[in-house]
Amino acid sequence: MQLIEEFDAKGKRLSPKLAEGIKNYLIDIDGTICEDIPNEEPERMLTAPELPGAKGIILKWYDEGHIITFFTSRTEAHRANTEKWLALHGYKYHGIIFGKPRGGNYHLIDDRTVRATRFNGKFTPFVKVSKEILIFEE
Repeated sequence: MQLIEEFDAKGKRLSPKLAEGIKNYLIDIDGTICEDIPNEEPERMLTAPELPGAKGIILKWYDEGHIITFFTSRTEAHRANTEKWLALHGYKYHGIIFGKPRGGNYHLIDDRTVRATRFNGKFTPFVKVSKEILIFEE
């Protein structure tokens, strides 16, 4: 992963950025790449059916040099089954973040550019559309 150092106008170091054109994909697992499995039924995690089309797009992004991180509501207790399932299904990735808050209705606030894509059942090419967003008043 190529990180580029950033500095403010006074020369103070800031958090680094990825190289131009490289994206940091944060991808949910349950209901996005496999059947939605609740944490209360971990025995189903190893046999969850894969959702069609997910792996092809994610592997393409990985091979293009983008960063693939799975971000899941599963807990650390589910790490072994999650990593085993991903390996069995041939997913390449850079990391997994466990403990995403459950319940949906996410509202991400960040000082970096954030693009959110709601998964609606299948992976297809992105299309550009204009939507109304909430911003902080200046």
